[in-house]
Amino acid sequence: MLKVLIPTLMLVPTAWLTPAKWLWPTTLTHSMLIAFISLSWLKHAMETGWTTLNLFMATDPLSTPLLVLTCWLLPLMILASQNHTAMEPINRQRMYISLLTSLQIFLILAFGATEVIMFYVMFEATLIPTLILITRWGNQTERLNAGVYFLFYTLAGSLPLLVALLLLQNYTGTLSLFTLPFSQPLHLSSNADKLWWAGCLLAFLVKMPLYGVHLWLPKAHVEAPVAGSMVLAAVLLKLGGYGMMRMIVMLDPLTKELSYPFLIFALWGVIMTGSICLRQTDLKSLIAYSSVSHMGLVVGGILIQTPWGFTGALILMIAHGLTSSALFCLANTNYERTHSRTMLLARGLQVVLPLMTAWWFIASLANLALPPLPNLMGELMIITSLFNWSWWTIVLTGGGTLITASYSLYMFLMTQRGPLPSHILGLEPSHSREHLLMTLHLLPLLLLILKPELIWGWAS
Repeated sequence: MLKVLIPTLMLVPTAWLTPAKWLWPTTLTHSMLIAFISLSWLKHAMETGWTTLNLFMATDPLSTPLLVLTCWLLPLMILASQNHTAMEPINRQRMYISLLTSLQIFLILAFGATEVIMFYVMFEATLIPTLILITRWGNQTERLNAGVYFLFYTLAGSLPLLVALLLLQNYTGTLSLFTLPFSQPLHLSSNADKLWWAGCLLAFLVKMPLYGVHLWLPKAHVEAPVAGSMVLAAVLLKLGGYGMMRMIVMLDPLTKELSYPFLIFALWGVIMTGSICLRQTDLKSLIAYSSVSHMGLVVGGILIQTPWGFTGALILMIAHGLTSSALFCLANTNYERTHSRTMLLARGLQVVLPLMTAWWFIASLANLALPPLPNLMGELMIITSLFNWSWWTIVLTGGGTLITASYSLYMFLMTQRGPLPSHILGLEPSHSREHLLMTLHLLPLLLLILKPELIWGWAS
C-alpha cells in the first residue's frame, strides 16, 4: 500500500521544487510510474479476501479496481490540463498539480481504508480540492454557483452518515470493515431504525448521484476545468457506489422494503436524464447528464443486493470511469479550438480533424455500450439481475438503453458530421499529446475485454 502512497505524497514537493520548464514532464513521468506500480495490486484481485494489509489500509477485490483507476487517472489529468493552464503563472500551475495530487492521496486513503470513520473522513476531504478546482479554474462566472451547489448537496447528504456511523459504533463496538460483516446481525424494525438506514445511504446516493439529488452534478461538471470534470466523472462518483456496497451489507433486514423508492428513482432517472441528454445543446452538459443515467443503473444493481447486481455495478463503474473521462477530454479538445461548448457552433469537425473523429467514434460507441466492451458486460449483468428481481424493470431499463444509444449517436453526429460552419477558419491540428491521452483512456477499456475478472469484484 505504501509503495503507492509515499510516491504520491512525494509528488507534491516534486511539483513545487522542479524547475519551471521541467514541471509538466517530471510530474507526468512520476505519476505515470505510480500508475504502473499500482497495477501490481491487480495480481491478487482474483483471489477473494484482503491483501496488502497494514494497520489502517488494505485492498480487497472490491476496492482494488477503483484504486487502480484512481492512480491511472492522475497522469491523464496532468496530460489533459497542460494546454489549459499554459497561460497561468508558474506558481498557479504548481498549485493546480498539487491539488490534483492531494485528490489522489485522499482517494487512495478512502478506497483503501479498513475503518469506516477513516473512509468517511477521506470521503469528505475530497470535497476541498474539488471545490477549489471548480471555483478557481472553472471557465465561466457560473463556477461559484456550481461550487456552492456541490458543497451544500454533499455536506447536507453526508452529515446524517456521520451520526449513523456513531450509532453503529455504539451498537456493535467496532467500525472495522474486517469485523463488521461478522458482527451480530442488527435487529432493525422501529421507525428510528428506518431513519438510520436512510442516513447510512443518503450521503452515497447524493454522491452517485441519484436522480432527484443530481442537480449539483451537471453544474459542477460544466463549470469545472478539464481535470475537474475527469476526476468527478471517473472517480468521485464511484466513491458513492463503493460506500453503498460497503454499508449495504450491514443494513440487511430493512433494505428489502426500504429500497423500493430509491430503486424507482434510480430507474426512472435512467429514462429522464437520457431524455434530457437528447435535448442538450451544451456538449459537457450532455456528457454530465449521461453520467447520471449510467449511475442510475449502478444504484439499481447495488440496491437489489445480488452477486450479479454487485458485479455488474462494479464493472459498469470502472468502464464508465474510463469512457466518460475520455469523452470529457474530447469535449475539451473541441473547446480549446473553438472556445465554445455549444454543439451547433462546432459541427462537421470530421473534415478538419479526421483522427479525432476516430476517437470520438470509439468513445461514443463505448458510451452506448457496444459489445464486447466492459460497458455492455456491466449493463447486461445489472439489467439481467433487475429483470430477475422484477420483470417490470425491463420496461425502464430497455427504454433507458434505447435512449442511451440515441443520445450517444446524436452527440457523435452533431459534433463530427455535416458541413463545416463558415465561421470556423483556422483550427490547430490535433497534437500527439491528445492522441496519447485518448489511447491511455481507451486502451485499458479494450484490454479489459480480454481479462474481465480483474474488475468482477466479490463474485470471482
